[in-house]
Amino acid sequence: MARPRICLTPHTRPGAIESVRHAPDGFYFLPPLEPTATLDQRAKMWAMLRDISRQVRWEVNGHLDYMSDEDWKDTLTAGMQNELRIAKGLRGGFVSLGVRTSEQSKRWLSNFIEFLYSFGAENDVVWSEPVDVPGWVK
Repeated sequence: MARPRICLTPHTRPGAIESVRHAPDGFYFLPPLEPTATLDQRAKMWAMLRDISRQVRWEVNGHLDYMSDEDWKDTLTAGMQNELRIAKGLRGGFVSLGVRTSEQSKRWLSNFIEFLYSFGAENDVVWSEPVDVPGWVK
């Protein structure tokens, strides 16, 4: 039976250190993992991609066109990574490969959402979400 994961906090960290310190030679341990992105973050990302797909035309095969949410995800994740991964198409041509966002951490998806805001600002995207301006700014 697998042991439950323990979230590291100031309270649990000493126990984790002791467990590693007293483990016999040859035992394995997993290094700490960053928490994966939340459902709220994923929902926000898809809502933003939907806004982009409805408002921004992009050059595809030499013509300006509206791309799907999924095509935008592939395009923008590749752009955020500053790398282009290309695979040979099944019947010729090429396919650009993006990033699997479902496997990313909270921090990565937070950075990607900021990247989407930046792209949106550069391309005059009007976000469907309400803008939450703190009262002291108004």
